[in-house]
Amino acid sequence: MAGQEPLKSTMTSRAASAAALDRARRLADGRLRPGFELVPSAGGTPAPQPLRLADLLKEGVLRVHDLPAAARATVGLPDRAIERLLARRVVATEPLYKHLARTYGFGLADLSEPADPRLIDQLGALTCLAEGLLPWRQVAGKTLIVAATPEGFHRNRDRLIQVFGAVIPALAPAAAIEAKVRQVRGPELARRAETRVAADLSCRGFARLFRPREAMLILALAAAAGLAIPGVLAALTMLAGFSLLASLALKIAALLASLPAGQSDRSPRPAKPGHSGPLPVVSIIVALYREDAIAARLIRRLGRLTYPKALLDIVLVVEEDDLTTRQALEAASLPPWMRVVVAPEGRVKTKPRALNFALDFCRGSIIGVYDAEDAPEPDQIARVAEAFAMADPKTVCLQGALDFYNPRSNWLARCFTLEYAIWFRAMLPGLERLGLPVPLGGTTLFFRRAALEGLGGWDAWNVTEDADLGLRLARMGYRTSILSTTTYEEANCRALPWVRQRSRWVKGYMMTWLTHMRQPGLTWKQLGTRQFIGFQVLFLGSILQGLLAPVLWTWWLFRLGVAHPLHGILTSGLITAGCALFLAAELANLGLGLVGLRRSRQKINPAWLLTLPLYFPLQSLAAWKALWEVLHLPFYWDKTSHGLFDADA
Repeated sequence: MAGQEPLKSTMTSRAASAAALDRARRLADGRLRPGFELVPSAGGTPAPQPLRLADLLKEGVLRVHDLPAAARATVGLPDRAIERLLARRVVATEPLYKHLARTYGFGLADLSEPADPRLIDQLGALTCLAEGLLPWRQVAGKTLIVAATPEGFHRNRDRLIQVFGAVIPALAPAAAIEAKVRQVRGPELARRAETRVAADLSCRGFARLFRPREAMLILALAAAAGLAIPGVLAALTMLAGFSLLASLALKIAALLASLPAGQSDRSPRPAKPGHSGPLPVVSIIVALYREDAIAARLIRRLGRLTYPKALLDIVLVVEEDDLTTRQALEAASLPPWMRVVVAPEGRVKTKPRALNFALDFCRGSIIGVYDAEDAPEPDQIARVAEAFAMADPKTVCLQGALDFYNPRSNWLARCFTLEYAIWFRAMLPGLERLGLPVPLGGTTLFFRRAALEGLGGWDAWNVTEDADLGLRLARMGYRTSILSTTTYEEANCRALPWVRQRSRWVKGYMMTWLTHMRQPGLTWKQLGTRQFIGFQVLFLGSILQGLLAPVLWTWWLFRLGVAHPLHGILTSGLITAGCALFLAAELANLGLGLVGLRRSRQKINPAWLLTLPLYFPLQSLAAWKALWEVLHLPFYWDKTSHGLFDADA
């Protein structure tokens, strides 16, 4: 049997150390079961041999009818055989670990007793999570090291001996090790999640700058001046008109670039002719907060993914105080490739903070993000893996398209669907091909893990963490590619929740613009002139359009013959040009809508595009709410409820 020779070779040393080992067992108080071996500080033990399925069959760990599935799970990847067997559910956890303990002479650790935080700190909590190791406690002057696999212990053996001296190996499932590390060092990991992004690239420092009462007084005085002083109103009108013109130019350019003939050399270039290597492990993070109503549906939807489950690592991160969602997940019988990570309380409670916390628990080299209500296409992860394999190293992010599974719930749902079709089917592909920064969506995002961690993950204090991350990617010279795959969501189609959700997005745009304009010269240098201008139009332009749209709406008073504060200041030529600009902007939206709707294949009558001018004013209401929150509640996350219109998904 594999591993028997190494076990025999240690019998002499074990007999000579019988007294010490007996004392260790007594100190462990029965929590470390017999069978562990002492690994001396000098010398070494042979590397564990790959699992032999014949041995598992012989001992009854593996059933005969599960042998083909077990063979498929372990072929070509001996170092990940344990994880893959458990993910395929062809073996049970306890019998498998008993077999490993007998074969390799390791102990079986029952981790119900507390771990020594000082030992974890010596190795480092992040190393523990990354390597599946837990320095548990010291007995008889030796350190008990709990590992998720024998291979993991052997791979880190020299380092462990260097840090701790004499060590005693034991085994426990990876989930139990992660839970113990979180229990002991969760607060420290939570603080890390809040500060992963460098201070000069994070908006967390703005909390000390805001004085809500003074700011609102200044804002009220400015608004009064705009109404009372024609010169101020004229300046605001010109600013609004210029931002609309810049946005119109960008939309036309993006529309043309998104057409088949609009390919550019900045699209991801193949690094190799095809994907022939082993598939990567892909970790998907889903941040949940008060989502107990749709927990079961989420599990069912993600279960449709066709990517090999042994290579799929889905992390459901839940806030510590969200007991209802945690209970719903416990009752849902999660598959072995899906697990729950609980984020401890912290200074803020935002999605990006939860993502940062969960990132340290992920096992994959590719990190993806889904939302709680998402229904991705079944082959999506396979397409992600192939796209990364084919792309050059500078392409570190893939953004999939978002669409809705309830597009005809009501008029608001139809308009929301049309808006998403414009953004994901025309604007984002156009921005990518123009070589401009791509403001990411909050879901169906996939990253090369090394690049994501190098950037510091997400800004935990930014309520539009996706758009901010897209800009930081661009500043560091990385590229984002738009992937031809779709995830379906639930359209937020109630007016007040829509405004609350949109105000959070606009607030995030405001915070992102302020953050990256603290050092405008550096941002310009890193992005280059073209991308810097694109950043201004995308972020500042959309903010100004939302805030100043009411100023532009007053122009129609001229055509209606109603008195206007700027009557006599604006010439008839300027008024005509302004009205022509409004018409051109609406025609551009119509063209983008037709292209986006055709590409999305949603069965919505194109005539609904003509009602979008009645939909967009909601954006202005959301923008003013966002401005108030920037001044008063900059880090408040206005939660969107899900699960109300997803019966057909």
